[in-house]
Amino acid sequence: MGNDTLTQRDLNVLWHPCTQMRDHESVPLIPIKRGRGVWLQDYDGNRYLDAISSWWVNLFGHANPRINNAIAQQAADLEHVMLAGFTHEPVITLSERVLHLAPAGLRRCFYADSGSAAVEIALKMSFHYWQNQGCRERTRFISLSNSYHGETLGALSVGDVALYKKTYQPLLLQNITVPSPDCYHREPGSSWEQHSARMFAAMEQALERHAETACAVIVEPLVQCAGAMRMYHPIYLRLLRQACDRYRVHLIADEIAVGFGRTGSLFACEQADISPDFLCLGKGLTGGYLPLSVCLTTDEIYQAFYADYAELKAFLHSHSYSGNPLACAAALATLDIFEQDNIIEQNKALAAHMAESCAPLQEQAHIAEIRQTGMILALEMVADKASRSPYPWQERRGLQVYRHALANGVLLRPLGDVVYLMPPYVINFQELDLLAKVAGEGIASATT
Repeated sequence: MGNDTLTQRDLNVLWHPCTQMRDHESVPLIPIKRGRGVWLQDYDGNRYLDAISSWWVNLFGHANPRINNAIAQQAADLEHVMLAGFTHEPVITLSERVLHLAPAGLRRCFYADSGSAAVEIALKMSFHYWQNQGCRERTRFISLSNSYHGETLGALSVGDVALYKKTYQPLLLQNITVPSPDCYHREPGSSWEQHSARMFAAMEQALERHAETACAVIVEPLVQCAGAMRMYHPIYLRLLRQACDRYRVHLIADEIAVGFGRTGSLFACEQADISPDFLCLGKGLTGGYLPLSVCLTTDEIYQAFYADYAELKAFLHSHSYSGNPLACAAALATLDIFEQDNIIEQNKALAAHMAESCAPLQEQAHIAEIRQTGMILALEMVADKASRSPYPWQERRGLQVYRHALANGVLLRPLGDVVYLMPPYVINFQELDLLAKVAGEGIASATT
């Protein structure tokens, strides 16, 4: 059975995510038969280097034997049990270990399956906390421009990427949006730290104005991933934590995409030395194997719900697969690899080599900026480098890069005209060199 047969069967029955299905009249689907390490192989025997970790989830390669073994062992004992009224050892151990690793003050874990679901939990829990405290007027959230927190309606409400949000605006909460500290827009001669600190003035004003009606501020620490991989300095997070404390507003850190080593530390919040009131984790939590997410919070918030049932203060939110044992086993194996293989230190060498491999691309006429935070590197493709004028989005230059990369054995999936590298942590230097070469050639081809 080859690619063509499977593609036709697929197109007869499937509707794919984040896809205009008509594109597949000219851009073939690629059925994947197996994965090994950083490589994917289709049914015709072609291989593709997974430069984006299969939507940012795969940390330690496809078919990782240590994670495979952990899941197999767990499956032999218990595949699933509901987490209401029951518990199991994998979810208890995982919670203990995650809380031990997380920023100080986080003491409770509430599980879901997807990142969006974890964000929904944080939003609902923050709102409900204030209701239980008698603060009925607190009903709104503050977030950054260009932010992305998921596709469910609550998560979409606090996001700000029009491509995903605009159509559904009539269904959404009325959110308070504050200009992002995105350092791509810094003034000439201004450092990331200076720009990020300067941009905090807008957040300060919003908190001062809305402190009595706001439940929480939600941010993606350091990198706005779906917002074209725009980045900012940790000082913004430090200032934000201080201001949330002053105005008595919760801080939600959405580390779904940036947690588990992506930014150079296990959690991005570590680089600002702060602890949020809610920490949302997912994606890499299971090493890319199974859907599992978790919202971490404090004992103070937990205690606001702890009461006699008749007081109706319980957080009656649930997901059928909350704390699934197989997913927890994968997550525990993932944490073992972090600990046993000293991954954070190894990633520093990988990140440095990725920067070195891509540095020559800065000379290309249509690359306005190369930016990097840890194991995330982005190349901003523009029509005019001097003015940083973008290409018309209708030209879909990023799609041209995508097709060029596939033809050369690399899976890149640009965000508009931003080409980014976010590979699994098991990639080697030669493979990083290949990514830089193919990305550079793809951008050159798409801009001539």
